[in-house]
Amino acid sequence: MTGDRVNSLNKKLDKLTTTDLAAWVQQAKIQTVHGKVCDRIPQLSVANPAWFAVHICCVSGKTYTSGDTDCVFPLMSVIKVFSFLYLLEIMGVDTVLQWVDVEPSDAAFNSFDQLITDNGQPRNPMINSGAITLADKLPGKTASDRTHNLCQWLNKLTGSQLFLDQVMLASVRASRSPVNQAITNYLAEKNHLENSDIALDTYEQICCLSGRVEDLALLGKALASGNNLQHHRIVNAVMLTCGLYQDSAKFAVKIGLPMKSGISGGLLAIVPNNGAIACYSPALDPVGNSVGAIAFMETLAQKLELSIF
Repeated sequence: MTGDRVNSLNKKLDKLTTTDLAAWVQQAKIQTVHGKVCDRIPQLSVANPAWFAVHICCVSGKTYTSGDTDCVFPLMSVIKVFSFLYLLEIMGVDTVLQWVDVEPSDAAFNSFDQLITDNGQPRNPMINSGAITLADKLPGKTASDRTHNLCQWLNKLTGSQLFLDQVMLASVRASRSPVNQAITNYLAEKNHLENSDIALDTYEQICCLSGRVEDLALLGKALASGNNLQHHRIVNAVMLTCGLYQDSAKFAVKIGLPMKSGISGGLLAIVPNNGAIACYSPALDPVGNSVGAIAFMETLAQKLELSIF
């Protein structure tokens, strides 16, 4: 990205006003009636579909916030971005990319059939097979050790205040996905896991790392301000092409920013060299992306011309 383009992006995001932000949030909230709160995990199903929160962290230090910002939610699949980054930082690119590919998927994020088609090699780290594989490689003897290490690393790196929501974890464990269990078993059969039980337990725990939209924005800010580094460029590229599952290409065209969603309704978007936008809106579309958050990001990116392309 050229210096002129970077400066242009900086100026455009700085033009955001609190009046526009409030108006665009209200427009996005209207769209949430077209979504549905995840009901597979009981503790997620209690979320109010009308909740909406956004926090924007600029590299310059400027922040914007609007909506139900006191809501606490589990990151769920958004954590996949940061377990990937963590392993790139401590293990290196060559090692990590032996474990997972970086190819987009046109199948659901928990597709077992695709994993079989790919002979057990995870398509990318943003889908469940890839994230479970990387959970197996996190440092620590137990799942709890691994979760603690990742959480502490992120909080120290970004100033976030993530914590493990034990109530959410109990709910996840009580409603364990048979598909995730099948994926884990197949990965083990293909010798991609050292310990399948610890891998799946770790995956479930890190998905229950929780916080507010401000915490999520602080995590994203680290990727926005460090995208000149090789690992950050890789993570942002994979977010752009894989972060919204089979809708990733569509929204790369419509929005043009690296983004990652989770079934709790969290969504993180990165504006390289400029800042990060974190949204929380628990009503999901059929793919598993937040209806309200996507609607807000479409408006924000188009109005401020934030696309990296």
